[in-house]
Amino acid sequence: MSTNVNNIFNFSRSLPEPFDKLVNKKVKVSSKYGSGTEATLCATVIKAVHAVCKCMSGTGDGAVGMIDHRSVAEYKSAEGPDAYHLVVYNADNGYVTASVYDKNTEIVETYLLNAANRDGAAVMMAVFPELMKDDEFKENYEAYYDEFQKGYPDLNKATAHMAILCDNAYRRVKDDACAAHVKVEVDKSGNLMRISQTQLDSGAFTPVSVIAGEFTIFAKTGPAKIVKATSIIEHKDFVGKYILSNRRLTPTELAMIPVLPEWYIIPKEVVDICKHAQKTTGKPTQMRNFLLRGPSGTGKTLDAKAVAAGVGRPYLKYTCGSDTEIISLLGMFYPETEAMTTGDALLDAERESLMKMGGINYANVAKLMNLPDLDDMDYDPAGVYKALTGVENDAATSQDCMGIVLDRVTEKVRELSKEVKTENNSGQTYRYVETDFIKALKNGYVVEIQEPSTIAHPGVLVGLNSLLEQSGSITLATGEVIERHPDAVVIVTTNTDYEGCRAMNQSVIDRMSLIYDVETPTPEVMVQRAMSVTGAKDEYQVSKMVQVVNDLAHFCKQNSITDGSYGMRSLIDWIVSAEITGDVYEAAKNTIISKATADENDRAALINTILDPIFAPRRKSGVA
Repeated sequence: MSTNVNNIFNFSRSLPEPFDKLVNKKVKVSSKYGSGTEATLCATVIKAVHAVCKCMSGTGDGAVGMIDHRSVAEYKSAEGPDAYHLVVYNADNGYVTASVYDKNTEIVETYLLNAANRDGAAVMMAVFPELMKDDEFKENYEAYYDEFQKGYPDLNKATAHMAILCDNAYRRVKDDACAAHVKVEVDKSGNLMRISQTQLDSGAFTPVSVIAGEFTIFAKTGPAKIVKATSIIEHKDFVGKYILSNRRLTPTELAMIPVLPEWYIIPKEVVDICKHAQKTTGKPTQMRNFLLRGPSGTGKTLDAKAVAAGVGRPYLKYTCGSDTEIISLLGMFYPETEAMTTGDALLDAERESLMKMGGINYANVAKLMNLPDLDDMDYDPAGVYKALTGVENDAATSQDCMGIVLDRVTEKVRELSKEVKTENNSGQTYRYVETDFIKALKNGYVVEIQEPSTIAHPGVLVGLNSLLEQSGSITLATGEVIERHPDAVVIVTTNTDYEGCRAMNQSVIDRMSLIYDVETPTPEVMVQRAMSVTGAKDEYQVSKMVQVVNDLAHFCKQNSITDGSYGMRSLIDWIVSAEITGDVYEAAKNTIISKATADENDRAALINTILDPIFAPRRKSGVA
């Protein structure tokens, strides 16, 4: 995208005070980058410099500050008492993001920069920190600020300083061969990528330091410096730095430790989990259970793998579903041969019935034994407890009942799987296959339990509460007693926006050492991840695609569109499809739009409201 200088420096606009009475905008001075002896006063630069002066002196609203290589500005507009122009400027690539914002209504509008619309003073205000890196600009600004503070006792002197500021800015932006070139990417149309309400809500552009003024929209700050955000953690300073014990892993186990992709940015919650796990090792209350919850596409699974990399342990996972039962979390029995006899007529009959019911699993065995289900336990735990034990206990809980039922089902499975030799049968044997969940707890690995909130009966996990205890144990159907390894780390990950998700059982939540609500990544992180995963090179286009995805998510939540999904996966699919088809707009309709909802009217609303303003559809050949 090329820089259209005329959109930024429009010399035909009227000059603001104190230069509004000047007959000639030409001043017989020049910056060191100018080729002549005259400089032209520019309203855009004057208004931007005045905005910074007022912010510094405390006589005006607005602010300018820094994030990293980006600067941010809140420019108080004359369009209304609550109107502000918000701008983010990236000095590395020259990209400008801007919106018109009403503080009262919180309405965000597009900022269009050209001769017929905004004059670009807000953009120039955001570029101000980059301009100040030049000695000439800095010296003349400081001299002009003195004149401004005094009320312009020498207007000619103030005019000369301002003319050099205007000429300096113009030459450095216009001439890309200039040694002090300032890159500002604004095309002929003047369309700028929009700052969305979602980005404001998430604090995506919170400044690290305040140069002038006081931020009230990007952040709530005072005029003092904001504490600098935590710097990015290098992979080499994280992987394997939080070892829980000195035990030696086998080559197979070493190969199971995740390798983090280069583009992955290690979030604070992952480091915190690793620190808590390591620092509590050997203490009576080791912290080994953690919960990550948040919208889909926020990288919770990758965060769980990162924890495994940080503590230097193999990673395994178990994915729950609506039909997950306690036995399926522990393991399953599989017959070794076709023979189906145990020598016990009753057991053989039960086995045959179970096979007709679909196999030996928790649900079928419990049904065969006519045991109460989870609904019964939740509805009347005291009555169920008495029916199971013959003992009255008004304080009985569903967990107490479940423990008894689990023991009975386990014992029945053990009976059904025993080996009995007869004259006609050398013996029916069953092979018990433990789940990755049990394998991880037994061997001291990191295990991720995915989507437990989708389980039809949330109380299923209650049956595993003994294993969630640090020194917990459980008896398998084989009779083997599994004790939790002290190194074992359990990370529960669950979505908050999928259809069918339920609240987790309170007793399970109580056993979580730390709970983190994982937020949607910042737009900058989303751009970096998406480009790394897809190999996309056009950062500006990917940035606009990220804005569309974030705006789409915000729109869906505001309008209760809940039958689809959106996030990083949708973004990646869109980028890949756009590269294959060469048409960003059509690719969006078949990826992010179609995934967001199946409702035709809602899709049309998303296209008209979210997609069209940022990616206009291509005109068909031959159509004006």
